[in-house]
Amino acid sequence: MFTRTLVIPTRRHHGIHMHIFSVSDLAGYIGEVLDADPILSDVWVEGEVSNWSRAASGHCYWTLREGDVQLQAVCWRQQAVRQPRLPVNGDQVLVHGRVAFWPGSGKLQLYVDLIRPAGIGILHAQIEALKQRLEAEGLFDPGRKRSIPALPRRIGIVTSPTGAALRDILSVLRARWPLCEVVLAPAIVQGEQAPESIVEALYNLYGVELDVIIVARGGGSIEDLWAFNDEVVVRAVFASPVPVITGVGHETDTTVVDYVADLRAPTPSVAAAYATPNISELQNELHGLVSALRGAMVQRLEAAQAELAHTQRHLQRLSPHARLQRNRELLMQTGERLQRNAKTMFTMQQLKLQHLRQQLETLNPRATLARGYAIVRGADGSVVLDPSVVGADEALLLELRDGVLRARADVSNTNLP
Repeated sequence: MFTRTLVIPTRRHHGIHMHIFSVSDLAGYIGEVLDADPILSDVWVEGEVSNWSRAASGHCYWTLREGDVQLQAVCWRQQAVRQPRLPVNGDQVLVHGRVAFWPGSGKLQLYVDLIRPAGIGILHAQIEALKQRLEAEGLFDPGRKRSIPALPRRIGIVTSPTGAALRDILSVLRARWPLCEVVLAPAIVQGEQAPESIVEALYNLYGVELDVIIVARGGGSIEDLWAFNDEVVVRAVFASPVPVITGVGHETDTTVVDYVADLRAPTPSVAAAYATPNISELQNELHGLVSALRGAMVQRLEAAQAELAHTQRHLQRLSPHARLQRNRELLMQTGERLQRNAKTMFTMQQLKLQHLRQQLETLNPRATLARGYAIVRGADGSVVLDPSVVGADEALLLELRDGVLRARADVSNTNLP
């Protein structure tokens, strides 16, 4: 600690050596003496609050009393805003701070950084003071906490090698995740040597490739668990290169390392459960995924088969062979239709021809000849219709049903009935 050298002038008065101080020298000397005292620089004081006031700056001033004895106290704004509750006049409080001399007022003052209700106990108050200071440094920041690996391959454990905590942890690990490897860093977890032993165990693990670290011990009193409230241990946990799970004490026990750890478990067994998946659940999940995958594959195959069949039908429709077959079928159908049409037309023509034949038969002169008539033709073969055009004794041909007769015209009487 820095010390100031005070040069004191001396005077001789009536044979007596006297030390004469200036006011500033004496005030400085008193301040140095108080600062050098290890008790006064880290002190816990319990008393009653009186004359409480809070300045506009946020600084708090009050008197700490015990009967007729009083001590001036001050809590600067930076520390005051961190207190969970500020006291009022008449409160019994337990405060932490340092005693110093303020030359401006010439008074001793208690500079307070922690205020808690009286009766909380010195150990609890010390924990609160450490938590408040470390939180201000950002060691408890939720944003820096890391997630626990889902499938750890190697787990480090810091605990007593003979304690029940280790047996509980190993039992849970064997049941939940027997695939992982465990690396034990044995440590003393209770007593004066515990903080140093825990820190050494942690840093031994930091040189090993791990996925997660479990720091654990069984339950106990606050004194039994005190090593896990040690600032050196807390900072060693904060320095871990991998996520840390704490399982210290029972469910109701909370230590400072729980706040800096990445995950706090209520017991060592739960810490082991937090660090590992449940292999039975994973197997069930895997079976479910396999079943779902099989079903998805069947559906996909069925869909692919349906798509393939559709594509094949489409290709068949586009295939030249298919087109030829369709054209061949169309040609056969057209041929059959033409045949039917031709047959129908032939039948109709036959009927028409028959009708015409009947008409011709009706109009056929031979039919008339068959009834006894004759056709008279001239010598040139032309049909004679008018007797006046025939000369006397002109040769004529008489066409009968069964033959032709030659005759000569007799025009002597042309008015025969």
